[in-house]
Amino acid sequence: MDAEPESGKCNAWAASGPDGNLSPYKIKRRVVRSDDVSLRITHCGVCYADVIWTQNKHNDSMYPVVPGHEIVGQVTEVGSEVKGFNIGDHVGVGIYVNSCGDCENCNSFLEHHCSKIVVTFNGIDTDGTVTMGGYSNHIVVRERFCFKIPDGYPLAKAAPLLCAGITVYTPMIRHNMNQPGKSLGVIGLGGLGHMAVKFGKTFGLKVTVFSTSESKRNEAIDLLGADNFVISSDRQQMESLKSSLDFIVDTAAGDHPFDPYLSLLKAEGVMALVGFPSEIKVHPGSLIFGTTPSIYRFVSPFAGENKLKLKGIYVLYTLYAGSRTLSGSGAGGTKGIQDMLNFFMVTRGAYRIYRVV
Repeated sequence: MDAEPESGKCNAWAASGPDGNLSPYKIKRRVVRSDDVSLRITHCGVCYADVIWTQNKHNDSMYPVVPGHEIVGQVTEVGSEVKGFNIGDHVGVGIYVNSCGDCENCNSFLEHHCSKIVVTFNGIDTDGTVTMGGYSNHIVVRERFCFKIPDGYPLAKAAPLLCAGITVYTPMIRHNMNQPGKSLGVIGLGGLGHMAVKFGKTFGLKVTVFSTSESKRNEAIDLLGADNFVISSDRQQMESLKSSLDFIVDTAAGDHPFDPYLSLLKAEGVMALVGFPSEIKVHPGSLIFGTTPSIYRFVSPFAGENKLKLKGIYVLYTLYAGSRTLSGSGAGGTKGIQDMLNFFMVTRGAYRIYRVV
């Protein structure tokens, strides 16, 4: 599409109904305000969220829908009060473009938890307009929700960081999953899984990928650099890793059992859920004791035996690998996003974090 003026009408691709088909469409961007940044969009990543709302899978799509929330480009205009950006800067815009700015979450730079968050597309902005995303020529956003991309980082490969990247980076930092020498498990090898493996290797972790498909082995080991690959349905492979992992990032969207993975964590290990299965079923024993109830005994030099009566059956436990945590996480705040991007300035050349397709 040909470039359009940076304010006013803008060329875009929009879905007009739940079939999700995209066609050329004209939208109107607001005039740049004092705290706004306008950028010419060079690339926009494709996310499953684009499918969800162009096809009205959540029954809340407001057509026409212009999708796209992994946006990168170049600054073409800044408002009079903008201090952090200059014309020509390489920048990105992620999954939200506004928030209340006054609540506890916003004041802690956790804007993604703000009750008044405005998502980048198919949301209602403070002026009542429906937000339109990155499948377009340009976008105008408040400075707070625009992020500087390091010089030299390929814009085409930076786009997925604004959604998939920050989604796995946030729990990894929150739970100290950036400590060299520790062990990380990654469940699933889609877009989120790719990023988790890349971050894990950059942080100096020993990374094990779990998948139901043997066809993902070469991708995990040879392409992404994982240290180990395990077929999650293979009981022997899973048993061999019991109580061996410090962290697990679960990126799987489909329904799957949780207890087998929780058993792979060391005592006080953390499993962070970033995928979205339809339900979560966890036996409390997996979190408290480190195993689900069954008639067997762990051998451990660290703790005494404990007896649990279950339906008239006495089960012996040795409590040595419990106190595990199952945590949820989604996206990240503005400070976290910029910290993630700044991280590349330090690690550039050490281990490129690109989503590999």
